Amino acid sequence: MKKTLAVSAALLLAFPAPADASPAAVDCAGLAGLRIPASVMSLPTSGGLVTAASVVEPGDYCRVDADLHPVDPAAPSIKLRVALPRAWNHKALMFGGGGFNGTIPDVTANVPFGPADRPAPLARGYATFASDSGHQQNPASPPSLDGSFGVNDEALHNFAAGDALKKTRDASLFLIRRAYAATPAEVFFAGGSTGGREALVVAQRWPTAFDGVISAFPAWNNLAEILDLGYLTQVLARPGAFPPPVKQGLLYDSVIKACDGRDGVTDGVVSDPGCRFDPRALRCPGGADTGPACLSDAQIGAVTAMSSPFRWPYRIASGEKQYPGFPFLSGADMRTPFLGFGTTPPADPMPVTSGYGMQYWDQWVKYFLTRDPGRSGLDIDPRNPGKWLGRISALSAIEDRNNADLRPFARAGGKLILFHGAADELVSPYSTSDYYSRVRAEVGPRATDGFLRYYVIPGANHANFGTPAFAASWDSLTALEQWVDAGRPPVGQTVVDPAHQRSRPLCEYPDWPRYRSGDPSAAASFVCAR
Repeated sequence: MKKTLAVSAALLLAFPAPADASPAAVDCAGLAGLRIPASVMSLPTSGGLVTAASVVEPGDYCRVDADLHPVDPAAPSIKLRVALPRAWNHKALMFGGGGFNGTIPDVTANVPFGPADRPAPLARGYATFASDSGHQQNPASPPSLDGSFGVNDEALHNFAAGDALKKTRDASLFLIRRAYAATPAEVFFAGGSTGGREALVVAQRWPTAFDGVISAFPAWNNLAEILDLGYLTQVLARPGAFPPPVKQGLLYDSVIKACDGRDGVTDGVVSDPGCRFDPRALRCPGGADTGPACLSDAQIGAVTAMSSPFRWPYRIASGEKQYPGFPFLSGADMRTPFLGFGTTPPADPMPVTSGYGMQYWDQWVKYFLTRDPGRSGLDIDPRNPGKWLGRISALSAIEDRNNADLRPFARAGGKLILFHGAADELVSPYSTSDYYSRVRAEVGPRATDGFLRYYVIPGANHANFGTPAFAASWDSLTALEQWVDAGRPPVGQTVVDPAHQRSRPLCEYPDWPRYRSGDPSAAASFVCAR
């Protein structure tokens, strides 16, 4: 691409070029008002427009905002943001979103579980970019919990099928090339939860679009999980079934007491995945709710349902047959209950104090499934959806991104780092282990090891929400860089918990860290056991 020559002296002073960059690298103001041709995107749009471009100080980068216009005039635009650093490392990184998305992720942020003592991608010189996935959240809604865009097919496909990911990638690379008069040598993707699903989407659907992918706690089987969340919503709404926060704490403490030491050290982290706790050990006399020191039969039933696989008695187009349940009986910290149980039971209307997953289900029922905002999530039984079965099946083909054949991604030279917290209370780590096992079965163990690493981190929860037992911190980006750049796969990695000043070996699944001897706060004192 031809270099942009018209750069004002004032702009050069405000945004000086690094020694190894051309003058085109600093033409921030020149991007304002730039039209993005529809032809630069491989999926249909009506083109786009840069709505703002300005130098951000401190930070030494140019921030570019743009709208990508839909084909359907009734659909919302995709809003994206690109950060162009003054000292560019000739690489780019896209961030994924969370929940129902609806806002642009922070392009100055770190990757999921990224280390606080290392620079974030933008500060390392990456050109970073992200989008709202094709809709804007209602400011009155809880963050990432507005599903109202689902009434529009184009918006739904932008989000659920991941169409907005490729549109955003193509448009952002157009802007990066225009700004620097150069194409990035490598393009990476990093995301967690919904962003983790998006990371797997780009590897599955566009295997040559990204050189390296970081997928953290991915909600890849989104429709399958939604059906489980719908079932659990109905279970927790039953009279007397909801365990209030004090009983959630009782259950958590009991699990820790029973399972903590099985890995060789008592440290508040359950590492041994074979430990199971029977909630009937906390049964109130006679099974009635007699106070905070025990669980009633109804509450034991709810806890068991949450930690058990949910299977539906019908076929859906994606081929999924179950969701594996959540690890509430293997060490999840239920003292951060919002993501799991919540602090109040589900109801109609759905309270913001109910679990995140229950609110997610309610929005999905209103806007994705029935497209009736007056419909309650308590109206639909996922075990017997009646007339809604056809719609559920159709949505499963859009939302479950479960293609395990990643050979095209591997053949293109792509590398994938996959990880999940063992105590995740919102997206089950068992589901990620299931996907990893499918990939190994489809691709073959040896070929899988050539491009994919998967880690389960004991004690880590969903996105380090609240006060996790193990606040995971790991420089996965450097590990990915070394694998992509130099062909050195991650070996001997260490994950740190800065909140408790300790570290653990990052064990490749299905291994887990077992204490051997020495300082229990040091990773060197553990071995990876199976």
